[in-house]
Amino acid sequence: MFLDLLNKVVDQHANKLPFVIYRKPNEETVRAIFQNDTQLHLATNFNESGFVFAPFDDQKSTLLIPENDRIEAEYKVKKANKTNEVDAFRNDDVAKQAYLDKVSKAIKEIQSGSFKKVVLSRLLTVDCKTKPVDLFLKILDYYSTAFCYLWYHPKVGAWLGATPEILLKTDNFRITSMSLAGTQKQIQNMHPVWGSKEVEEQQLVTDYIFNTLNNLVFNLNVLEKKSVKAGNLWHLRTKLTGTFITDNFAKIVKALHPTPAVCGLPLERTKKFILENEGYNRSFYTGYLGELNLKEKKQRSSNKRNQEQQAYSVLKNTSTLFVNLRCMQLMHDHAHIYIGGGITESSDPNKEWQETVSKSATMLQILNSI
Repeated sequence: MFLDLLNKVVDQHANKLPFVIYRKPNEETVRAIFQNDTQLHLATNFNESGFVFAPFDDQKSTLLIPENDRIEAEYKVKKANKTNEVDAFRNDDVAKQAYLDKVSKAIKEIQSGSFKKVVLSRLLTVDCKTKPVDLFLKILDYYSTAFCYLWYHPKVGAWLGATPEILLKTDNFRITSMSLAGTQKQIQNMHPVWGSKEVEEQQLVTDYIFNTLNNLVFNLNVLEKKSVKAGNLWHLRTKLTGTFITDNFAKIVKALHPTPAVCGLPLERTKKFILENEGYNRSFYTGYLGELNLKEKKQRSSNKRNQEQQAYSVLKNTSTLFVNLRCMQLMHDHAHIYIGGGITESSDPNKEWQETVSKSATMLQILNSI
């Protein structure tokens, strides 16, 4: 029962013991993994099994909640009354000017040939005295097509979010990744029309992922580019699929993170620019998180009338890692909301600021609804 699962999460948090509770996109099953001590486990070779939580800086450790105690339950989404009344959190002229200055500096670096694209982010801090579990329930109701999670470790803190972007997904030896870039605010009954800036930004990410995976993945295919909706925003998405060998898995994760969608191109130059110019520590924002090497039962036949085949099932090894976007960190009586966007030569600083404002609505909707 979902209530039993939720009560265990509440008790776990009260006892200051690590856990993660989450739901995959377009599913009703909510899963949770619990840890019975406060040890800080690390994923070192990606042969481990559990739930990983990785920071933006790939030189720092990837955390792991081992798969020792895993529970799942069904949750029926309640109708959410969304609001656009988030302006009270937006009117910060100092923060706006600081972000405009960073974007302008990045554009000058691009024009000088230092790099092609860089992703710049900012931090928005708001009051929040709501219990983490209550925020998580709101996220479940608001964002059914996103990966929704609440992650906690007493030595690290609490994070939660609703991210639309898969870093990679594996099903035995099959692998899927995606490039997700370009952002437009949703307008009712209108399909997005993409400009050259968004198309260029998305293509840079797609090309990078293809070139990165090409020597590690067999039969690599690039699927058709599509417009996809995440919350109140539209994005451009391209999926890439192929097959891989187990020995390459850790290499694939390391090669993909961070992607140009969260860092830029070339990788090392833009990462250096971010660390020197953003003015704060991203921590786990634009890192990745998700299931690592979990075993899942699968019926050999999906035809309910085929009772003979239904009697047999096979175990498959799956990993599903998401980029940690549209997220917040809970700190005492405050929530730190992380938001950013990709900067190219054709970027307009004011439009880039507005894009971060639009993206902030994902988490602000949750705080405003309590």
